[in-house]
Amino acid sequence: MIMKRFKLNIIALLVITLMFGFNINAQQFKANTEIGLLIGASYYLGDLNTTHFNDPLVASGLIIRKNIDKRFSYKAEVMYLNLRSYDNNPFDIRNPATLKREGLHFRSPVYELSGQLEFNFLPYQLGNPLHTWTPFIYTGVSLFYFKPQGEDPTGQWRDLQELGTEGQGTQTLFDGEIETRKKYSLIQFAIPIGGGLKIAVSESFNIIFEYGFRKTFTDYLDDVSTTYVGPNTTAASPWPIDMSVDAILMSDQTNSHKLGDQRGDPDKKDWYSFAGVTLSFKLNNEPKGCYP
Repeated sequence: MIMKRFKLNIIALLVITLMFGFNINAQQFKANTEIGLLIGASYYLGDLNTTHFNDPLVASGLIIRKNIDKRFSYKAEVMYLNLRSYDNNPFDIRNPATLKREGLHFRSPVYELSGQLEFNFLPYQLGNPLHTWTPFIYTGVSLFYFKPQGEDPTGQWRDLQELGTEGQGTQTLFDGEIETRKKYSLIQFAIPIGGGLKIAVSESFNIIFEYGFRKTFTDYLDDVSTTYVGPNTTAASPWPIDMSVDAILMSDQTNSHKLGDQRGDPDKKDWYSFAGVTLSFKLNNEPKGCYP
């Protein structure tokens, strides 16, 4: 009987110790805020490029992260990215002898504001020697602004959306029917998805390596989506009568396509990606002491 009571007391003591340890663990983590600078490279995937990491350009941003516990964080992020592509092959638009395929190309800045939720695969806490690194993933929602441009034969970069290079803002005759194409918006939503590795360097500073991509809901990051709208060799007017000379020029600089020829695939939306490193600093440091 004495031995049985002793065993029960030991078990009770263990349970109480575990519960007490859990409470200490929960109490010792204090929600904190980080601010960080990120720099890296961005690239685009779409009608004019299907290869990852092709034509990367410098990107940068600012983040504010709220660590709510060792596993989850909220993050607000502002980024400036650059995208470009030359239809899978570099070319000089001013030298017709070097043109590849249709000679379509673009460049565009992207200004992005996003809110994200991060999940750490391992417990992670700055200043805690037991939890100094972790792989992580994230997702959320972003709002971005872009502005695709193309280079004309004189070397001047032209804003493509306002020109309507696929007949946007005009009425075009297709198979005997009038089709009206609307201009696309330069402000769009995207879903950010990605992950990386967090490494605690000190009690208030960490380095974060990250790769992410953005699923957009537009096919016009590159100003290429549907079909050519001219020339129509069976009509008196080869192009839509209300399409400007500049729009015609930027639609088909090689002058080698006709009405209805495929210019892009409207069923496949464009993507853009970012890879880089963040230097992040904790603003409200926890007091020094023991960590669970």
